[in-house]
Amino acid sequence: MTARMCLVLLSVVLQSYSAGVFAWGATGHRVVGSIAQTYLSPAAHTAVQGILGVEDLAEAGAWADEMRSSPEPFWQKQAGAWHYVTVPEGKNYLQVGAPQEGDAYTALQQFARVLQNPDSDLPARQLALRFAIHLVGDLHQPLHVGNSLDRGGNDIKVTWFGEPTNLHRVWDANLIDQQALSYSELSHWLGRKITPAQASLWLEADPLVWIAESAALRPGVYPPHNSLGYDYIYAHSALLETRLSQAGVRLAAWLNQVFAQ
Repeated sequence: MTARMCLVLLSVVLQSYSAGVFAWGATGHRVVGSIAQTYLSPAAHTAVQGILGVEDLAEAGAWADEMRSSPEPFWQKQAGAWHYVTVPEGKNYLQVGAPQEGDAYTALQQFARVLQNPDSDLPARQLALRFAIHLVGDLHQPLHVGNSLDRGGNDIKVTWFGEPTNLHRVWDANLIDQQALSYSELSHWLGRKITPAQASLWLEADPLVWIAESAALRPGVYPPHNSLGYDYIYAHSALLETRLSQAGVRLAAWLNQVFAQ
């Protein structure tokens, strides 16, 4: 094998690995957190500030992905399965349920209990809050509600403007990064387009609703061919922006509900 072939193979492996690691990418998660900050209730704002200090929701958003390189057993053996749920075609989440190791839905339930428990210490509350912020974003990415067949699109090999990648990574990062915007620019552009009527409609704190939406949207993100470029951007950028915006509003709704007590 030539040196060039080795480099190409390494690039494909690294892209496949990163696709399974980073959901929405850091930019997407920070956009979700930044939008959510606007819709926090006074009680939730105070609670978040008491747990995270000067760290806002945007900064906390990508933390659960960043920690996946930690050698601690929790991150290496337990937390990985909590970034997604699996709902095969023709089923809903309650019909399938969570695997023994848990998933994003059961993790959110667990984190809510930690955050509402007055006996939880600060490190436990910080982990719960940062991870929960991340998971709300994950569940709005259609391929994080997997169909049980292709690891949330990770096994669907495509090219993005001629470069090899997979469908999951396209949704995690490529569609967002193609705009060449910072998270603050993108969150500002999206946030100012959310009307009061939309925000009221989207203030849905039930993760089962988000999961059902992503499962319904999922079939439409699979492309008819594996060579993706501007045609795919044109067809799906509006959906991408809607899901990021909804995730921001829903993150605030979830936190408002958790901290209402």
